[in-house]
Amino acid sequence: MDEIDRTLLELLGRDGRASYATIGARLNLSATAVKRRVDRLREKGVVRGFTVVLDPSALDWRTEAFVEVYCRERTPPEEILATLRQFPEVVAAWTVTGDADALVHVRAADVRQVESVIERIRRSPGVQRSRSQIALTRLIG
Repeated sequence: MDEIDRTLLELLGRDGRASYATIGARLNLSATAVKRRVDRLREKGVVRGFTVVLDPSALDWRTEAFVEVYCRERTPPEEILATLRQFPEVVAAWTVTGDADALVHVRAADVRQVESVIERIRRSPGVQRSRSQIALTRLIG
């Protein structure tokens, strides 16, 4: 991976929908050359996919919860990540120390939607149980 690849990744990170021609203009490359580089980065696993990042406040998602997820034995972090990526309400997630396998930050319109997300997470393969807390007043951040 060279400096051009790093800049290409930065540009894709800012706008994953930018055309190869637009990115190429910034890198002094043709659209075809950009496509070849992106294809190569995907083949190497550097780029694993493209996703939509939602703005929770624009969707009026003002209810927040933190969910501890407990998985079956030997569930790898990649599998937990693949499960959690299915839920647009999941805005952040971490593997953690302690009894839980992951800590998940959920944003939703109301408690009913949070409950629905938690139930769907709990039905996911590899998930054994969960424990959740609804956030009340944000003190910092």
